[in-house]
Amino acid sequence: MKYLIERRDFLKLGVTGALGMMVTAGDLLWQVEQAQASTPATPKSLSADAALQKLLAGNQRFVEHKPQYPDQYAARLQEVASAQHPFATILSCADSRVPPEIIFDQGIGDIFDVRVAGNISTPETLGSIEYAVALLGTPLLMVLGHERCGAVTAAVHNESVPGDIGSFIKAIKPAVARVKKKPGDAVENAVVANVQYQIERLKRSKVLTGQIKSGKLKIVGGRYDLDTGSVTVIA
Repeated sequence: MKYLIERRDFLKLGVTGALGMMVTAGDLLWQVEQAQASTPATPKSLSADAALQKLLAGNQRFVEHKPQYPDQYAARLQEVASAQHPFATILSCADSRVPPEIIFDQGIGDIFDVRVAGNISTPETLGSIEYAVALLGTPLLMVLGHERCGAVTAAVHNESVPGDIGSFIKAIKPAVARVKKKPGDAVENAVVANVQYQIERLKRSKVLTGQIKSGKLKIVGGRYDLDTGSVTVIA
C-alpha cells in the first residue's frame, strides 16, 4: 500500500510537473509573440496622398486630445540611429506654439522638420528640403503657416525691427502685396498668401520640380489654427 501511494504521488507529481512545463512553455511563447509584435516593422514607403492622410489623422487625434504618441518608444531610437526614413517634410514657422511632431501626433524619425520664422523659402531652407526629398525620399512636402503669425503681422504692418529680423519680413512682403486690397482680415489673408507664395518659390527648384514630374513628390500648403489646434489644407 505504501508503495502504491508513493507511486501514485509520484505520478501526480509528474503530471503536475509536466503541466508546469507546459504553462511555462506557453508563457514563453506568449512573450516571444509579444516581443515580435512590438518590434518596429521595416519602413514602408508611402504615397504622397497616404502621407498627407497620416499627418491629418494625427492632427485629428491631437485636436480631440487622443494622442497615440507613435514612434516614441525606446526601440525606435535604435531603429533610426543609423538611418532615417521620414514620410513627410514640413517647412513651418519657428513659432513655439507650432511644433510639428506634437500637432500631428508623430514621433522620432517621422517628420523632417525645417523651421524658420514666417515659413519662408531661403537658400538654407530650400537646401534642407532638397536633401530630404532627393536623398531621403520623402514623398510629401507641406508648407505650414499659422494663424496670427508674428512674422506675417510685421510684414503686413511694415514694422521697423532690429538686427536681421527684417530679413524674413522682406521675404514675406511680396505675398502681402498680393492681398493688400483683398477684403477681410489683412493678416489672415497674408498668412494664406504667404503659404502659396512660398510654395511657388519652392517650385523654382529643379530638384523639387524633377521629383514632382516623376511623381515622387507632392507639395501642399497648410494653415494651423492656434485656437483649435486644427490644420487645414489650403493649397
